[in-house]
Amino acid sequence: MTQAQSPPPGGTGSGRMGPTRISTLVVAGLAAAAVAWLLISFLYYDYLPDLPWLPVVTLAALAVLEAYAAVNTRGRIERRPGREPVNPLLVARFVVLAKASALAGAIFAGFYGGLTGWLFVETTDAAMDDRPVAGAGLLASLALVGAALWLERSCRVPEQEVDEDREPGDREGRPGRR
Repeated sequence: MTQAQSPPPGGTGSGRMGPTRISTLVVAGLAAAAVAWLLISFLYYDYLPDLPWLPVVTLAALAVLEAYAAVNTRGRIERRPGREPVNPLLVARFVVLAKASALAGAIFAGFYGGLTGWLFVETTDAAMDDRPVAGAGLLASLALVGAALWLERSCRVPEQEVDEDREPGDREGRPGRR
């Protein structure tokens, strides 16, 4: 293939971004869970510091903010009364944020899931002390994935009603040019 015939980098060349695939999130989460399980099983867990709460709080706060953005954006796209129109560039940024957050949340959920699973198998005092943090991290990560997918869905343009009386390209029901 010559330089002029090669496909554009990064895909099929359609230039469109599709919705986040659940299968991608599941694979990322399972891979992170396997890495967490293997990593933690090779360490001597009793000598590690306690798990911090800060990542859990951060994930939960991101989930709340993205859920709020989803509700607000959906209302503005649908032009509900009392809402100002939405900036299309802002919606595009929200979509990118939602896609990135969904993947990051899936990775964190996998990591916290693998860690939580290992902590419930381990019977040491250190493992028992870290169970609440790991469980909360798993829940906060799953909340982030849910909020990100909701935000991504909220950024979709609503389907236009099809009016049979209109001609193609006419928005106000007037006859189109011929």
